[in-house]
Amino acid sequence: MSAQEPVSHVDTAWLRMDRPCNLMQIVGVMLFDGALDIGRLKRTIRVHMLAHDRFRQLARPHGAGYRWVEDRDFDLDHHLRRAVLPGDAGKDALQAFVADLAAVPLNPNRPLWEMHLVDTTLGGQALIVRIHHAIADGIALVGVLLSMMDSTAEGGGGEEAPLLPLASSMQDADEAHWFDKVWAPVGQALVTSAGLTARLWGGYLGLLMQPMKALDYLGTGCDVTAELARLAAMPDDSPTRFKGEPGSVKRVAWSEPIALPEVKAVGKVLGVSVNDMLLSAAAGALREYLAAKGDATDGVELRALVPVNLRTPGDARLGNRFGLVALELPVGVENPLSRLYAVRERMDALKHSYQAPVSFGILGAFGMLPKLVQTQVFDLLANKATAVMTNVPGPQQALYLAGARLRQPLFWVPQSGKIGMGVSILSYDGKVQIGLITDKQLVPDPEAIVGRFTRAFEQLLLLVLMEPWDTLADAAAVERRLSALLGQGCR
Repeated sequence: MSAQEPVSHVDTAWLRMDRPCNLMQIVGVMLFDGALDIGRLKRTIRVHMLAHDRFRQLARPHGAGYRWVEDRDFDLDHHLRRAVLPGDAGKDALQAFVADLAAVPLNPNRPLWEMHLVDTTLGGQALIVRIHHAIADGIALVGVLLSMMDSTAEGGGGEEAPLLPLASSMQDADEAHWFDKVWAPVGQALVTSAGLTARLWGGYLGLLMQPMKALDYLGTGCDVTAELARLAAMPDDSPTRFKGEPGSVKRVAWSEPIALPEVKAVGKVLGVSVNDMLLSAAAGALREYLAAKGDATDGVELRALVPVNLRTPGDARLGNRFGLVALELPVGVENPLSRLYAVRERMDALKHSYQAPVSFGILGAFGMLPKLVQTQVFDLLANKATAVMTNVPGPQQALYLAGARLRQPLFWVPQSGKIGMGVSILSYDGKVQIGLITDKQLVPDPEAIVGRFTRAFEQLLLLVLMEPWDTLADAAAVERRLSALLGQGCR
């Protein structure tokens, strides 16, 4: 196969979305117990990561788009670097280092990824990973990183092996032709505002997803133009200090882990999912932060863009195959139970919506539009949100890399347009934590938010411990009883 291949339309959209205030790179931090064996780490990267040609390719302009081209001067030492933290090399120094890296563009003259191995005083080393979103989405990249892990410290760690010949990670010629046939009309629809029929959209869903779902959608009589109109007509979410004109300086913070079994137990009692619990706790933390700043909170609704995996089972190819849904976080609801049940109701509604595949189609169409048009249309949609939020269930057993135990993993997907906040919720090895990346001009102290995440969950835990379980479904009644008890205690 040729050493060159076209960048897909969806990946082209991500490639052209970089801005000084928001770079389209996925940033990950892995905290380890002890030190990694650097030689073993390099062997593992060569065997498990560089086996994917995309990590050895450059993105080069070609006509109206881009092509992936082999980097004939590829050197692993250009991508895996050692770094020294200033001062005491503690958590604050590491968070500042990660924030600085998140604001630095990847070198376009090299494959679009980097790793920094740093010593810390946190009990071990940290590995910071930056990968451009044009290479792959988070699901695919997590798969690549997991392939590098071992289940014990003595695991193989990879053996030296010759690099595989360049081959397509994203699509073969037939798939590229299929995508062009399906999405060329979508690009034209966006340019001319002409309607795209439900029959064509249903055909696309049938190819990408489940045939029955496509038929269900076809029967609704909807079309992509109507879906686009609904997305474009969404009102702006509440104006808060989280929204504004972002700058080029970022801030990063993450919480201490909390026990996942506790989250599951509380969720089971309250009849909600772990996902509902964590999203509600995040909304509660944001509310408390605003209140602590003296800002109004009643009725505040914050819209978060949530990535949704659109891959079929077993699809581990690189590239981007996800859509986005817009989740309204009920930050303005003070009662923690009411807030939790509101999140559950909204998540249930999103599960039956077509926002995710429609947004995937928008990204594909963007990649065929002139960059100026792409920027204008995407800004229209992205600027209606305050944050990008991910919630990823990770492996629930300890993993090892190059002989060191992975203690705490974190990662953030990029924020687009003028969005100034990224929220990452990740579970691993029986624990869950929240990570936050913010724009310094909007939120200079994200640690003040992540510190409230655990407290928001503990409010629900206390209610489960204090109240009869059969009464917890009525949030208002619980609030009245607690208010009465507090009133009696003050007499």
